[in-house]
Amino acid sequence: MSAAEASGVFHRARGRTLDAFPAEKEREWKGPFYFIQGADPQFGLMKAWSTGDCDSGGDEWEQEIRLTEQAVQAINKLNPKPKFFVLCGDLIHAMPGIKAVFSGHYHRNAGGTYQDLDMVVSSAIGCQLGRDTHGLRIVVVTAEKIIHRYYSLEELSEKGIEDDLMDLMKKT
Repeated sequence: MSAAEASGVFHRARGRTLDAFPAEKEREWKGPFYFIQGADPQFGLMKAWSTGDCDSGGDEWEQEIRLTEQAVQAINKLNPKPKFFVLCGDLIHAMPGIKAVFSGHYHRNAGGTYQDLDMVVSSAIGCQLGRDTHGLRIVVVTAEKIIHRYYSLEELSEKGIEDDLMDLMKKT
């Protein structure tokens, strides 16, 4: 995006409000704030890197889990609190026991399967680039399986989560 295009985008956004936050005080610009961006927890990479086997190593996540917990604890101690936290980059390097990977950014629903791993791509809350509606994916995890369903925002607001998914969550 050129500087001129960026200027046009910011000009069009001037004076608009965001309805995403429930608190009235968050609806309009009130001044400076900060957010935190973290990147690449990449669970499994530290062991893979240390053993020199980045292609098939990385079946242990302990170091990355400890560091991620440390990051969350550090953020929780901050005052004032950040407006939000966004985590970017590679989330995992190796997938011990992982059955499905959920992602977005494609702005349409998609997915596929490789060996025993499901790749599930959820469409956007915002701008749609396909035929899907603005929405969210509900993911239910049981001991036996992972079940997911995409809902339009209107459908989820009006009807909620369907009974069959709710029933799965009641089972022990």
